[in-house]
Amino acid sequence: MLLGLPPAGVLMAGRPIGPYFAFPPRSDFVSHAPFSWPVFCVYALVGTGALAFILFLWARSRNAPAPALPTKRPFPWWGWAGIGWGTAAWLFAWTRFSWFAPFQPHTFFPLWLGYILTMNALIHKRLGHCPLSSRPGRFILLFPLSAIFWWFFEYLNRFVQNWHYLGSEYGAWHYALFATISFSTVLPAVLSTQRWLLTLPWIRRAFEGVLPIRPRHPARLAAWTLFLSAAVLAGIGVWPDLLFAGLWVAPLLIMVALQSLTGGRHPLEGIPKGNWRGVVSWSLAALLCGFFWEMWNAGSLSRWEYTVPFVQGSRIFAMPILGYAGYLPFGLTCAAVAEIWMEPNTSAQGR
Repeated sequence: MLLGLPPAGVLMAGRPIGPYFAFPPRSDFVSHAPFSWPVFCVYALVGTGALAFILFLWARSRNAPAPALPTKRPFPWWGWAGIGWGTAAWLFAWTRFSWFAPFQPHTFFPLWLGYILTMNALIHKRLGHCPLSSRPGRFILLFPLSAIFWWFFEYLNRFVQNWHYLGSEYGAWHYALFATISFSTVLPAVLSTQRWLLTLPWIRRAFEGVLPIRPRHPARLAAWTLFLSAAVLAGIGVWPDLLFAGLWVAPLLIMVALQSLTGGRHPLEGIPKGNWRGVVSWSLAALLCGFFWEMWNAGSLSRWEYTVPFVQGSRIFAMPILGYAGYLPFGLTCAAVAEIWMEPNTSAQGR
């Protein structure tokens, strides 16, 4: 469904499918709608509503007793190495030394490797362990899994063309190699950030035992969610302007609906019990990573640019300000993959 629905929608609309499968991808055959204040206001209400809901959950549950943490440990040496490595990578990403020119387009992976090491060191300082130290094999294999994961979103972007890359004009093989290396950091970064957020007192004391939502007919709700999400995913290539936000929401809802119907784990499974901690921590982890993605992208030679319909106006770095709302559901999509990979026998909401 995730792979077949978008091209099926294009074919049903009678459009040629060839341009969508060009490699390296093209970004010149979808024209986008101009800025629209009414649409901007609608999306602004949705985004601020999501953040307001998180604040509401926090306010309703923030006095809950926090589980005790182990005695703090010294910041590990490899964490300092991660900070030094990331700082040096940041310097080289934003400067233009002539002797560094051959390596200038390839600073994304070193930057995020430094970030991932630093986040794991912060977790280790608080807990005495971290994903990198407690599950090193699975954590390292999360990198190639992450590359596959983000290539899927690159695939969906072919149908809406909301972003494209500059400073990376390569042939097909080099493009695939360098892009795969960069994409491999997405899930390790978001997972590490989420695990770090779970060590913070203001999250550990809140978002549990509050506002349980129990559907009367969960199977029927899951079936309708699956049907509507599938329709949106099939339609993104037909109406890329109207349904561009479906790129971030539809895959998540399809996975959650299927997992719910088959009795599998999913990122929303704690909500009927009033456990929102997983939902909030994964969403905020992706939003925090999104800030650093966009900030570091702003000064890099090899970078991405956005062409988002209706809301392309106000920006923070290259990202339209309302585009940051897309990181909230994206975090839950990360959870649907990374959580089950790292903790196959543990509830997704238990972390």
